[in-house]
Amino acid sequence: MPTVLLIAGFRFHFYSNEGTEPPHVHVAAGDGECKFWLVPVRLASNRGLSAATVRKIAHHVHQNESLLRERYREFHRR
Repeated sequence: MPTVLLIAGFRFHFYSNEGTEPPHVHVAAGDGECKFWLVPVRLASNRGLSAATVRKIAHHVHQNESLLRERYREFHRR
């Protein structure tokens, strides 16, 4: 599970066994994790994170959308 970005204590990463799903990124923070679709950017799932934390993460996903999509394509070779 490669780390793509580390921002403000949030770890953005991919899982290798999810290449058949639409482009997305997982974000770990504290004891929780959420998943954002990248096209278009929207929350896919949330486990254990507050709404305020998810909003902060969403902001970072939007700011780094191009980089995250590029890294997703490189990692999953598509």
